[in-house]
Amino acid sequence: MNVQRAQEIIESPQEINVQYNGTPVWIQHVNEDEATARVFKANSPEDEMTVPVDQLLES
Repeated sequence: MNVQRAQEIIESPQEINVQYNGTPVWIQHVNEDEATARVFKANSPEDEMTVPVDQLLES
């Protein structure tokens, strides 16, 4: 995924499935300068992490 698409997903009113390393995640914030995203696992909202946007997959 690229930074622009990750930002579009955040702004979308629709629920769009995204995975990181095979795990469903929600994108909270995109850092365009660093090409990273702040995400949390769909089944564990307290488990937040910063990951490279190019490792996110839209499913």
